[in-house]
Amino acid sequence: MEKLAIPCQTNPPISGPASVIKPRPLKFSSKPIKTSIFFTYKLTSKFNDDHLSYLCSNGLLREAITAIDSISKRGSKLSTNTYINLLQTCIDVGSIELGRELHVRMGLVHRVNPFVETKLVSMYAKCGCLKDARKVFDGMQERNLYTWSAMIGAYSREQRWKEVVELFFLMMGDGVLPDAFLFPKILQACGNCEDLETVKLIHSLVIRCGLSCYMRLSNSILTAFVKCGKLSLARKFFGNMDERDGVSWNVMIAGYCQKGNGDEARRLLDTMSNQGFKPGLVTYNIMIASYSQLGDCDLVIDLKKKMESVGLAPDVYTWTSMISGFSQSSRISQALDFFKKMILAGVEPNTITIASATSACASLKSLQNGLEIHCFAIKMGIARETLVGNSLIDMYSKCGKLEAARHVFDTILEKDVYTWNSMIGGYCQAGYGGKAYELFMRLRESTVMPNVVTWNAMISGCIQNGDEDQAMDLFQIMEKDGGVKRNTASWNSLIAGYHQLGEKNKALAIFRQMQSLNFSPNSVTILSILPACANVMAEKKIKEIHGCVLRRNLESELAVANSLVDTYAKSGNIKYSRTVFNGMSSKDIITWNSIIAGYILHGCSDSAFQLFDQMRNLGIRPNRGTLASIIHAYGIAGMVDKGRHVFSSITEEHQILPTLDHYLAMVDLYGRSGRLADAIEFIEDMPIEPDVSIWTSLLTACRFHGNLNLAVLAAKRLHELEPDNHVIYRLLVQAYALYGKFEQTLKVRKLGKESAMKKCTAQCWVEVRNKVHLFVTGDQSKLDVLNTWIKSIEGKVKKFNNHHQLSIEEEEKEEKIGGFHCEKFAFAFGLIGSSHTRKSIKIVKNLRMCVDCHQMAKYISAAYECEIYLSDSKCLHHFKNGHCSCGDYW
Repeated sequence: MEKLAIPCQTNPPISGPASVIKPRPLKFSSKPIKTSIFFTYKLTSKFNDDHLSYLCSNGLLREAITAIDSISKRGSKLSTNTYINLLQTCIDVGSIELGRELHVRMGLVHRVNPFVETKLVSMYAKCGCLKDARKVFDGMQERNLYTWSAMIGAYSREQRWKEVVELFFLMMGDGVLPDAFLFPKILQACGNCEDLETVKLIHSLVIRCGLSCYMRLSNSILTAFVKCGKLSLARKFFGNMDERDGVSWNVMIAGYCQKGNGDEARRLLDTMSNQGFKPGLVTYNIMIASYSQLGDCDLVIDLKKKMESVGLAPDVYTWTSMISGFSQSSRISQALDFFKKMILAGVEPNTITIASATSACASLKSLQNGLEIHCFAIKMGIARETLVGNSLIDMYSKCGKLEAARHVFDTILEKDVYTWNSMIGGYCQAGYGGKAYELFMRLRESTVMPNVVTWNAMISGCIQNGDEDQAMDLFQIMEKDGGVKRNTASWNSLIAGYHQLGEKNKALAIFRQMQSLNFSPNSVTILSILPACANVMAEKKIKEIHGCVLRRNLESELAVANSLVDTYAKSGNIKYSRTVFNGMSSKDIITWNSIIAGYILHGCSDSAFQLFDQMRNLGIRPNRGTLASIIHAYGIAGMVDKGRHVFSSITEEHQILPTLDHYLAMVDLYGRSGRLADAIEFIEDMPIEPDVSIWTSLLTACRFHGNLNLAVLAAKRLHELEPDNHVIYRLLVQAYALYGKFEQTLKVRKLGKESAMKKCTAQCWVEVRNKVHLFVTGDQSKLDVLNTWIKSIEGKVKKFNNHHQLSIEEEEKEEKIGGFHCEKFAFAFGLIGSSHTRKSIKIVKNLRMCVDCHQMAKYISAAYECEIYLSDSKCLHHFKNGHCSCGDYW
């Protein structure tokens, strides 16, 4: 404070009243001399102004306020210029507090004119108090062009575009016309709110006022037309411009790029060069940024080469656009290569570059690259900035490094809601529900309020970790206690979570409740709910959802259409699946894989081959899934050599590393054809360890072809892999018993006592009269009429064509349990429980159906002229005219 007082000590202002200063009378004067009050006032006022100017120039605003109060006590006034300078100093230092104190003292100004009030408006606006600025503005008796410019400029800085347009019309109503400097701000607002009519009005005003010669104004009109999406009007205006500059060309090129019309953008680029305008770095950056966002990565690389060929080096904006664009287009490795090249080129990245590169590492789960970028951010001093920190949290979370993510979280200086969401989401995805909840409660107590994304992440995290009660509690209170409205994603979290938990009926109930409350399902909703309907009893539900898809115009979304193709096939309706497939305007490899797999599921290998040939003729390259399906199709068709040829082509022709699916398809190929020696040799030569699916496939082949030795081997391997699985335990006991190894049988039975306690009861579900009925194997409480009906046809079934298989089944024999298997009850109830002759019976069973039940289903389909769809744990069976789609191999 002593240092601040030094200027006053060296040259103190006159502190006494003006009347104290007595003029000296002139000698020989015959009249008294009047006191020169006017002279004294002018002298004092100038001295005050000089002193206040000195204080302002040295940033001593508080001392200036004190000096003003001192001046006020002497009855003096401030000059207009001094007061305006004081307000400007408040703007320069961003002091709204002292600005308000100056406002209170505005009465000390000698003459308050519109310029003073305009500066006051500007002070409030530039110090972030737009409401106060508007209050002063509305209270002004006289507003000139500068006043309106200050107010419009303030709303423009806050990006409150609609208010800018409203102010423009108020200004016109006040009889004040914008000038060539203010019109561009208003046009910017019109473009951002896509207010085409106001742009047209301003265009006509500019012409009538003779302002068309201002290039900046013409470019603003052009930009507004482009932002309003009216490229035809923009192009017409562009063509009529008397003069164009680089900005004009850039605006048009950017417009065509944003509309996805790359050909026209490139033509304009060539025309620009031909007319003598050399495209600069800004022009190339516009095109590179636009095409990066559109995902046209190859064109981006060509543009980069072209700009470098004319001597233009990419800057930080160029590299950042490319890194971000390539990351979003799943060309993530190239995005990281660009980052490395950028560093080698000596271009320093900015926060957006670092965040984009870190996000690329997160997508690849590339921890090493992420660590390098983190080190780079630390050296630049931006690691604690919010945008960079948020991306680092996401990267570490996705790489499974939750402690590192939490360290970054704790070091971020100013956390926003995205910071909290990233950390909470990371904990939820890693299964740390407790830590996520703890952080969520901390967030609710902080100054940052959770948003709908936060609540959805918590709901999704809870239900995915098995805590459906807490998920539902959060879902219920988010609006009441949290003050956050649910959105479609909130419902999607519950639907996807219940499906993941196997609670398909709850998922469907939530879906219906969502619709009843007028929440519009989106593509994510459909993709979450459709898999819950992938069984033979859910066809009506699929059609219901399909209707919702059509009402919401979601059928054009490729992922939704693909899911419909897949789900219809799994529900047993391959015809509907093909109808959806045929109606799709665009198809990707997933589409083709879904329909091919659908036909294979239904045992229609010929249709699968035709589609495969059609796909290749269209130039679509098969992927891993396609090739696995086709090998499986050749197995169904018994075409071993062709299947082997496809397997050989996986690495030789397609350069794909075979996965477990391909090995499984080959074991199935050999097994179906009875080439069990080839199958076991193939398994022993596999470069990866055989899993349960491989040995199960071999066991199926052994049962079908009666090879007891290999059946025992397969059952032993299965038991070693899953010793607690009761179904496998039963298979092994039966295999040893058939083989005559009673000692081994007793030993396995002793080991399997605990497993037997966990045995799975065979159950099946059948739909009759729009109601689902449950039947359990061995249940003696069923209606006598069902038992009587089953007994009446058993003798006829035994005479029906029967293929001998090893009697190794997943459930107890009927003789042992003293009752019937559950699907027999379902057959009987489906036929005699209906009020009319059933043409189709649909059943779902939790275990593999036995040979006897399979034979009964074949007999019923022929004798009663009906179709039976039965989905068991192994495959989908479609019985018709005494035959099954599985070819008796399942």
